[in-house]
Amino acid sequence: MIVACLDLEGVLLPEIWINVAERTKIPELRRTTRDEPDYDKLMRGRLEILDAHGLGIREIEEVIGGLEPLEGATEFLDWLRETFQVIVLSDTFYAFAKPLMRKLGFPALFCNDLEIDASGRIRGYRLRMPDQKCQSVRALGGLRFKTIAAGDSYNDTTMLTEADAGILFRPPENVVAEFPQFPVTRDYAELRGAFLAAAERLEP
Repeated sequence: MIVACLDLEGVLLPEIWINVAERTKIPELRRTTRDEPDYDKLMRGRLEILDAHGLGIREIEEVIGGLEPLEGATEFLDWLRETFQVIVLSDTFYAFAKPLMRKLGFPALFCNDLEIDASGRIRGYRLRMPDQKCQSVRALGGLRFKTIAAGDSYNDTTMLTEADAGILFRPPENVVAEFPQFPVTRDYAELRGAFLAAAERLEP
């Protein structure tokens, strides 16, 4: 049995923080894991920016409420679930992702938690575990599942490396240049083909 492991933002959803940056007119919030491989550094910077501007969970929820899955994402996910077991592995937070899960048909989602005070200020965050995407794929291997993983950013590359097959989806050129071992797909038709090709290699 093959388990498909997908990143959330960039593969199924638009980047939440980029949309927050556009809505709040704070360009520093456009920085994502496509730009910064150190996730703790990235998140600490984001929380400092939010605090400096007096922004909290309510403002972010307003942005998230207006987001939709990427064009073609729900159809791709429906196809994927007919063919493989599917788990979405993300470095986002349940408070962010929960409003969007209905639009994706409630796939299994492993992500992290925010620390939010009574006023709605985001005080911090709790990772489920360090490098949880990679560790989840490793655990699936320990359960004797084959895994195919797809992602787009620096923080996906350890997951792609750990998987039996890794695929980049619409990655930035800096990630492509640094990780040439992964096939690059630019649309859902190509991603579907890459999954089928990987599955054929893993289960001939």
